[in-house]
Amino acid sequence: MGSGLDRVAICRRRCRFARVSSLPTASDSESPPLSLGVLVSGNGSNLQAILDATGRGELNARVQLVLSNKPEVRALARARAAGVPARCISHKDYPSREAFDAALVEALREARVEWVVLAGFMRLLTPVFLDAFPWRIVNIHPALLPAFPGVHAQRQALEYGVKLTGCTVHLVDTGTDTGPILGQRAVAVRAEDDEASLSARISKEEHRLLVDVLAAIARGSLTVEPGGAAARPRVALELP
Repeated sequence: MGSGLDRVAICRRRCRFARVSSLPTASDSESPPLSLGVLVSGNGSNLQAILDATGRGELNARVQLVLSNKPEVRALARARAAGVPARCISHKDYPSREAFDAALVEALREARVEWVVLAGFMRLLTPVFLDAFPWRIVNIHPALLPAFPGVHAQRQALEYGVKLTGCTVHLVDTGTDTGPILGQRAVAVRAEDDEASLSARISKEEHRLLVDVLAAIARGSLTVEPGGAAARPRVALELP
């Protein structure tokens, strides 16, 4: 994904690196809105949380484009109802994962997107995508990572019998839910919980946490210290 210096040059604003942390950062009133692209595959409740927060002035961001790999999902309707450009780019129309990711990157760049949010996007990203937005891709996952990565995290929590689970927002790397953690919220597992009831309570915390993390990034509160050639970076994010 490039050297640490490459990432400093590419990351541009909103992400401070330890090597250049002495550079001045703009205040909220001086900063232009965070330019977001949101990738979805389904209902889009986390997308709605972002749209609502920007509408209320709680999040200094603008959703430039919403992309889905599936047509007719509710998330696309949510975006269009808010006046946000929304498109379906189907992975089935491309011969490889890399070709599909290249099409996504092209669309996001045309929309002048700087940060990408994976809000229920059910596709693994290749280096073609990751290298286009290095350490500027945020994912929300319904578990306290590193516990229960991948699909059906709520079901996994119930099957293991844990008493506490929750949600995690993290930067995206080449693994499955393995990127540096930006924030977490805990949710107690109740004796009467099934997958649906637990998912509903976690979802409410996801909405709050995702908005809080994006707002902190928009304030310039994220610091990333690149590791060595194969080392994961160290991150720090000041959350309210």
